Amino acid sequence: MSPPLAARLAEELLQAAPPPAVAPEVTLCLLDFIACALEARDTAPSRAARALAATEPGEASIIGLSARASPGAAAFANAAAGHGLVREDMHAGAVSHLGVVVLPVLLALAQRHPVEGQAFIAAAATGYEVGAALGRALVNPRFSRQWRPTGWTGPLAAVAAGARLLGLTAAQTASALCLAANTVGGLNEWPRDGGDEMFFHPGFAARNALAVLAMAEAGAEGSATALDGPAGLFAAAGAAPPVALPLFAGGASEVSQVFRKALPLCNFAQTPAQAAQRLRQEAGGLEADSIAAITIRASEAAVRYPGCDGTGPFARVLQAKMSIPFCVAAALCHGAVEEAHFALPADPALLRLVGLARLEADDAATAAFPARQGAEVIVTLRDGRRLSAALPDLLPADAAMVRQRCRAAAAERLGGARAAQLEAAFAGLATLDDVGAALRLAEPAA
Repeated sequence: MSPPLAARLAEELLQAAPPPAVAPEVTLCLLDFIACALEARDTAPSRAARALAATEPGEASIIGLSARASPGAAAFANAAAGHGLVREDMHAGAVSHLGVVVLPVLLALAQRHPVEGQAFIAAAATGYEVGAALGRALVNPRFSRQWRPTGWTGPLAAVAAGARLLGLTAAQTASALCLAANTVGGLNEWPRDGGDEMFFHPGFAARNALAVLAMAEAGAEGSATALDGPAGLFAAAGAAPPVALPLFAGGASEVSQVFRKALPLCNFAQTPAQAAQRLRQEAGGLEADSIAAITIRASEAAVRYPGCDGTGPFARVLQAKMSIPFCVAAALCHGAVEEAHFALPADPALLRLVGLARLEADDAATAAFPARQGAEVIVTLRDGRRLSAALPDLLPADAAMVRQRCRAAAAERLGGARAAQLEAAFAGLATLDDVGAALRLAEPAA
């Protein structure tokens, strides 16, 4: 009989060699995470998370603040802020936001003792790899109707990354993975209600990952079959445990499948909103009053994800950011989808368009998902004309956009000189001697 899945996964993740191509991908994910955390630092969930951090003083950096906290509290605060814009990185195959858990954990660990950039990159890529592999095996539309995927993949992804960075033994790593399986969770009721739980799911996962790593390092032992046993992780999810979870197969990496969002809204609303932007642009502008009907076609995963079919009332910003009809209506009204367009109460003209929208599952988009996330928007005008625009996949933020957003967010929060230092340090992540010391640049200058 072969060893339990956790033992085999632990051996592999400690020995796997991430391909060189992961370095620029991890670098962009880190720059994007820092930008999001800086921009969202004053949102209500971020303020709540840092209020918690204030109760646990320590020396771990909280991005954008001069105050520091214990590693667990800082990781919680940074994870919540990094998630605060709904613009975090995304792995479609796992339906998970892995960076907002993996990166705050590694940043906290990097302030325990000096960590070189190359070691940080290898650990981060390993965390993304494990989280993505688990997500592909666990998550489907039925699962997502009940559970938040990031709340299940995130703790194990972060533990895998942390074990790699800390150099835990295979036995310690297997125990950490099994203990982490006992911390998964996160209900998916928040998309309908717009509650703040979403922002805290990665915070819980990051904080728990650090606790689990410390306990495993100190000798705590998890149940060996906590992943693949009859009452283990996969059984709890109603999924068959995989025979194996190969990492970096064929020299490929899961972090290369991660994209950085161009728009501050739900992953599943990205392509429909971008298709609506294109439609409006190709029409040479569009008067909202001229629209009589809207059809939005996307994958079944998008149409069925909780909250994505929301048509109001919109009492909270998160309800609007999750709603595909709302995001499409904003794009048709304004030609863009920006933070300002989610101000509530919403524009009555925009809400009229939301009420006209019909969301449909498209067979071709469903078949292409998750490799591609296609969508089409069809608008019927009052005069009977029919306009449409389709995209075979979403348009992610490119490297230039990621760097520009990080530069702008840092300049606004930290000042121009500090922003330039921060960008230079983390843009050169692969050559950094001390990642934790560089993170101090994300604090306001004394």
